Amino acid sequence: MDCENGTDVAEFVLLGFSFQPEEQPFYFLLFLLMYGAGLLGNVMMVILISLDARLQTPMYFLLRSLSMVDMGFISVTVPQMLAHIISTSKTIPFYSCMAQFFFFYVFGVTDLLMVSVMALDRYVAICNPLHYATVMNQKVCGHLVAGCWIISTLHSMLHAGLLLRLSYRGDNHLAHFFCDHDPLLQLSCSDTSINETAIFFEGGLIILGPFVFIILTYVRIVVAVMRLSSSGRRKAFSTCGSHLTMVVLLYGAIIGVYFQPASSYSAQRGAVFAIMYTVITPMSNPYVYSLRNKDVKGALRHLMGKRVFSQQQQQQ
Repeated sequence: MDCENGTDVAEFVLLGFSFQPEEQPFYFLLFLLMYGAGLLGNVMMVILISLDARLQTPMYFLLRSLSMVDMGFISVTVPQMLAHIISTSKTIPFYSCMAQFFFFYVFGVTDLLMVSVMALDRYVAICNPLHYATVMNQKVCGHLVAGCWIISTLHSMLHAGLLLRLSYRGDNHLAHFFCDHDPLLQLSCSDTSINETAIFFEGGLIILGPFVFIILTYVRIVVAVMRLSSSGRRKAFSTCGSHLTMVVLLYGAIIGVYFQPASSYSAQRGAVFAIMYTVITPMSNPYVYSLRNKDVKGALRHLMGKRVFSQQQQQQ
């Protein structure tokens, strides 16, 4: 990279995945189906929880908020990736790249914080059930969700601002399928030590803080559940099992990508892990939470039954 003689970068080339031409239709269809399944599942969760009176509880309020975040999260990167798979042009303008970076972290960090708030909800429901209605009421949940959005927006503004101060000249080939931290730092001609320090300390606090909170919360939940009867244990573990599964998938992929020195960054490994938390996790969330949830399945049957009844009336 010739930083001294190179011109300022006006656009980046997203190298993405090195699919062979004959493989492109398969991967385009695969990611299109995953994107469609993610949108469909999350939209259905929002509609069901909004329309069914039996789901107007703090737990489902938080689950609906998570689905709304996941719709934005999966839409920040996947449509562009689909376009680049079948297109010969894989460029993205410089400021569009920075905008994608900003919104990716707004939705991504909000997702992480929402998962920790859901852990808090389960903790109160299991460990302090008599005060659940007081502690986790609609107003408190609304404040918690708003706090997640505010923290994630401030976090994203900080890191987007630190990226904008860097110089990009010469090489503009970004070794990723979207504009992410490590590939952008790899291309910069400037000293990135401030960025790396902010990622390690502030980013570590934002990401690992909720993770540690979730772990401690579930330790307390397990202790409380072991005191219940066998039927109570099965119900509690069934309620928490879905949430814990998605926490492990989400945080495992994120820690594998972001908590490593920039010098040891691997584009191939980063892209594979990124698929896990940008596509698979937001696509899977609504199905994992709903397939094991009797209330959600009952609400779906109720909604479908009303629709069939309405159609029969129209035919008559």
